[in-house]
Amino acid sequence: MTLLNYIVWDPNKELFRLPINDHPIVWYGMLFAMGFIIGQQIMFYIFNAENKSKQDVESLTLYMVIATVIGARLGHCLFYDAFHYLQNPLDILKVWEGGLASHGAAIGILTGIYLYSRKKSGQSYLWVVDRVVIVVALAGSFIRFGNFINSEIVGLPTDSSDGVVFARALEETVETDSYIEKAEASKPSHTIDSINMVAPVLLRLEFSSAMGQAEATGYLQNRLQNILVNLSSRLTPHIKYSSGEPLAYQMVPSRGGGLVAEVLIEGIPRHPSQLYESISSFLLFFFLLYLWSRKKAQTPEGLIFSLFLIILFGLRFVYEFFKENQEAFEDDIPLNMGQWLSIPLIIVGVYLIIRVISKGKSQGTGS
Repeated sequence: MTLLNYIVWDPNKELFRLPINDHPIVWYGMLFAMGFIIGQQIMFYIFNAENKSKQDVESLTLYMVIATVIGARLGHCLFYDAFHYLQNPLDILKVWEGGLASHGAAIGILTGIYLYSRKKSGQSYLWVVDRVVIVVALAGSFIRFGNFINSEIVGLPTDSSDGVVFARALEETVETDSYIEKAEASKPSHTIDSINMVAPVLLRLEFSSAMGQAEATGYLQNRLQNILVNLSSRLTPHIKYSSGEPLAYQMVPSRGGGLVAEVLIEGIPRHPSQLYESISSFLLFFFLLYLWSRKKAQTPEGLIFSLFLIILFGLRFVYEFFKENQEAFEDDIPLNMGQWLSIPLIIVGVYLIIRVISKGKSQGTGS
């Protein structure tokens, strides 16, 4: 880990709400859309530099948006929970329930580019895909950062005090109780020597104004303890708490005259695997853009695409060792689904780059 000790991560998933119908605009959706919006502007620049029309980019963007969404959704349904979705095919349409797979998006994008390139003379499949993967790397960076904000696709515990404690699930669970006005988790502002915790988390609970001292104490010693036990026994827990363990807390008056409980619990620092992928995808974007800018039209077809496949999915294969499995069945196989799906894409990348190098050598010999 390169982080300096642990951080407690609990951002609000909502960016803002629309004033008309109070519909929430979430960070993930905004970042997903930004990937296409900014990506399209970059594609305008790339196509213009190679004397291609603006209309081509607009047409290509349409193919990309549709192919990405369909591919990502079908990929999740078929790769990670095929049994359920084959029995309940209409559930595939319930995209609002979540579930998108990057490998499915990759297949969808490659299919969409194939359909686009068939209708465009002078734009071969490899020529188009070489340019598209530049912005795909950027979009992937945005999407993985969205996963980080959502506290999803989390990493394995670091077994140290370094890492990220994902506390949003704890706050959301506690805030469903009518007794609680607000729940907020944070890192204690001072070192606590008297309590043996690797990563102490301070949970601040604001009780409703009607709650008295006795009721608030009863809530902490019963209801809250049950919540902590359930959360710590989940498949992917973010806190440690055992049934019957005494709760460390203090009660203080709030500014509004009510009661506030400051509860000390132990968090589980995890690898911020979403950030690993987000940062590496961001750097990959700049690398591929630089590679294209050096030679533009003279860049050997397939070179950028092959490097994209090898680097992105090679790193994805490695990062999976630091991530929690997304589905229970992955615990019983030697590699998880993300790794199995990355292997054929890496192989395609290696094949293409060998072909590019061989073609370059043969052309050099002929001259």
